[in-house]
Amino acid sequence: MDDINTTDSVHEPRLWRDNGWTARVIKNEDDEGWAVAMIKDGEPEPALVGPWTMGRDKKNPKPLDTNAFNTLVKTAAEVLRRHEQQLQAQLHKQITVDGSGQRILVSLDIEPDDDAPAARLSAHDAAGALLAQVSVSAGFRLDRASATAWIANGFARPAG
Repeated sequence: MDDINTTDSVHEPRLWRDNGWTARVIKNEDDEGWAVAMIKDGEPEPALVGPWTMGRDKKNPKPLDTNAFNTLVKTAAEVLRRHEQQLQAQLHKQITVDGSGQRILVSLDIEPDDDAPAARLSAHDAAGALLAQVSVSAGFRLDRASATAWIANGFARPAG
């Protein structure tokens, strides 16, 4: 993004900045139309890029306005929220199994790192008390069989 002071509100036909977001109408590189990019303050990449409506002259883009900006903010925020939920689901998995005569909640928490990703496997009883916790490979696959085997092996660190 350009060196723009993101603390000031801007309300221009092709640039709208307010409430922590910037909407920028840009020429669509793929065709003769226009697109709008929604960028959350402090982020290097747009959260959302989508088609933008042509103006009445069928040549220039329709100018941004309050209603359009608010709708774009809502949509872009939802995209970010879904992305965060998907990432959280990939990094944290849970399964409840029967083992040692009780219901046990087994969790796998992956700590992403480009150089050395790691993961933690933990077990809690029905009251939430920690029964065991071990480090495992970030590639460890948590499923009913692996959770049951871990419990049956006395919570020893799984191989591999």
